[in-house]
Amino acid sequence: MLLDGIGDTPTVHTWVRTAAERLARTAAEHGDAEAGLRAERDRYAHEPARHPDHPDYPLPAAAAVAAVHTPGGLLSIAWSGDARAYLHLDGDSTLRLVTEGHNERRVHGGLGDRHALTACLGAGRDDTETEDRYGHPAVESCRGPARPGRLLLASDGAYEPLDAEHTDAGLAGYLTGPPHEAVRRLVQDAVSRARETSPGPADNATALIAVLP
Repeated sequence: MLLDGIGDTPTVHTWVRTAAERLARTAAEHGDAEAGLRAERDRYAHEPARHPDHPDYPLPAAAAVAAVHTPGGLLSIAWSGDARAYLHLDGDSTLRLVTEGHNERRVHGGLGDRHALTACLGAGRDDTETEDRYGHPAVESCRGPARPGRLLLASDGAYEPLDAEHTDAGLAGYLTGPPHEAVRRLVQDAVSRARETSPGPADNATALIAVLP
């Protein structure tokens, strides 16, 4: 699983590490990415300080995407925010995006601000509130029989610079070779591309590549 913290402070960094460990443990215990992400989302949402009328609002939050591959051959993927999951199956020449972003870009048909999230791990709104306001639930998921191939999880800072035309073609070349080398190259290239095309510091780029047996 992958979490992309909102903000760049020591408090956010510490919270994200703890939240990622909790989400990994909970998703594994449930044996399902959606059940794990919903359990953690609900736990955070019940904290009083996560509601706008509380004096300590806002607390740290993160875009999150989780994947669980069970011994029985089922792959489940769940997300809240704009972190993405891609599948590149053996024998298939295309890279398939399996998530949809929770941001203003999606809400406004590709014209909104991609940085303005409409859901995330740590937000106070539940499915109904999020659906009423933005047209999608707080957590979405997909699942099905796992096939051999590779799974890519990526933060917006990793996929956006390499996917300027929103075709995902720029990412497909990173799904070959040893995963640890491929993901390092992906992140380094994303940061370099972002620095070339945008002023200021590059966005956080985080990615994970897993081989599906």
